[in-house]
Amino acid sequence: MSIFTPTNQIRLTNVAVVRMKRAGKRFEIACYKNKVVGWRSGVEKDLDEVLQTHSVFVNVSKGQVAKKEDLISAFGTDDQTEICKQILTKGEVQVSDKERHTQLEQMFRDIATIVADKCVNPETKRPYTVILIERAMKDIHYSVKPNKSTKQQALEVIKQLKESMKIERAHMRLRFILPVREGKKLKEKLKPLIKVIESEDFGEQLEIVCLIDPGCFREIDELIQRETKGKGSLEVLSLKDVEEGDEKFE
Repeated sequence: MSIFTPTNQIRLTNVAVVRMKRAGKRFEIACYKNKVVGWRSGVEKDLDEVLQTHSVFVNVSKGQVAKKEDLISAFGTDDQTEICKQILTKGEVQVSDKERHTQLEQMFRDIATIVADKCVNPETKRPYTVILIERAMKDIHYSVKPNKSTKQQALEVIKQLKESMKIERAHMRLRFILPVREGKKLKEKLKPLIKVIESEDFGEQLEIVCLIDPGCFREIDELIQRETKGKGSLEVLSLKDVEEGDEKFE
């Protein structure tokens, strides 16, 4: 029977536990709820905002602190702050079934919101509502992956939804101003990356207004800078080429 004294027992409330197994032993740290994801995504950088205490435990709920020799054996150090960082980055977050369900529901909504914000019906150029995207995601039985970012998953969802509905990323409208000498040759290289050329003007310079897939923006920008040695310019006229009003399923 073990007797807890104030030196080896700490009581904590409103806690999120992150657990890691090392050298056959279990180690846990006590974090503030909703802060672990922020730390892992780089949004939260202040460790004191994430950790309730810089102590490493064998059992947070019982308040049992890990022994110094066990820490050295498992981590090669007894620097508790450094060990906390390791567990925080690589450990497994312990959440209740209810919390996990709420978290997945929120992620599902966030993914649908990103998809609705980025996409349109390509025939009407009208955006879809979040509710409509949520319904479409349920129809294809999309399963949220808690360890993947909502942005990554939104791109996956767009690919999957294309098989069952008319949807694509809303085009960006750009204006290129290119030196005439390099312009004609560069236009041929840009063509495969352009969806629609809306206008073209040959004067002292070549000016093109066009629509592109947002995923091609960086490649186009780098191509123009490289081929014109910085003399060409690229201007974003609109981030999304959309029509007014929301799209509806008939």
